[in-house]
Amino acid sequence: MKRNIITAALLATTFFGAATATANEPVWDANKVQLISEKLDDGVYAYYPSDAKELESKGLPVATSGGFIVGDKGVLIIDTMLNKRLNMQVQGMVKAEANKPIIYAVNTSSHGDHSYGNMYLPKETKIIQHQETQNYIDTHFEHDTKFMMQNFGKNRGIEEVLPTDADILVGDGGKITLDLGGKMVEIMDFGFAQTGGDLFIWEPESKTMWTGNPIVAVKPSLPWLLGGHLLETLESLQEVRAFLPDDATVIPGHGSPMTPDDIQWHIDYLEAVKTQVQAAIDDGLTLQETVAKVQLPEFTGYALRNWVHPGLNVPAAYKDLSAK
Repeated sequence: MKRNIITAALLATTFFGAATATANEPVWDANKVQLISEKLDDGVYAYYPSDAKELESKGLPVATSGGFIVGDKGVLIIDTMLNKRLNMQVQGMVKAEANKPIIYAVNTSSHGDHSYGNMYLPKETKIIQHQETQNYIDTHFEHDTKFMMQNFGKNRGIEEVLPTDADILVGDGGKITLDLGGKMVEIMDFGFAQTGGDLFIWEPESKTMWTGNPIVAVKPSLPWLLGGHLLETLESLQEVRAFLPDDATVIPGHGSPMTPDDIQWHIDYLEAVKTQVQAAIDDGLTLQETVAKVQLPEFTGYALRNWVHPGLNVPAAYKDLSAK
């Protein structure tokens, strides 16, 4: 089945349109976010917003997270952020902790807050993306930036962003291994997880994985079925959890480090959605009736729940399971 990639229009009209507390105000401001780094092991760092732990404990949205891995040859950074200001913060952390060249940068998805910073990387940096991410940039970039400006706000540095081609592409189900010099890094596609083109980064020595948006943040955040495909997403997250040792560290797309057991909350939620939506379909319920019936009160606490569960996930599951 050909993969779908979330469009900027859908991202804007669903996430920002529903989640923003005040008209024309983004859920987080790229002109204000301050990133901090956390050393996880020798040469292995996560970076995330300074208020991430406070916000995620309350179930509130958190700005983009990422990380970097340092080898003898140089540094790989994971996700290049939304604008120059944030990308320069990342490069500043790399210089402070490693003072080595950034030889690779990988984007976990095509979303602008994970990839717009590509243009600010040193010229020698090789950019790694999924083939689907490159396809999306080639065909939708101008449209994407317009919607991102509309919903992240103007004067956040998005106006100056230009598309930047990747140097290395990962195909469907693909995996590449990089030698940073004393540090081996694996970049993998586990399948459709939130969009067509999600990449997961694994540093085996420290047992650290970056997930990008398929895992938004720790409980009580919920998965977003932005591109639909409940069944594929559930299968991909199950494969990710099975891959991870129990003592691994997981860096989500929008939060601080978490454990593999924290992923189970997301899997349990999707399994509950699958079970209850399938039962509703079997009973002959319409989509509207299914949304009203599938409440899942045991999965509460997420500030965006009233949008993401009834407005996005249940309809996506209904469509996917009905097609099956």
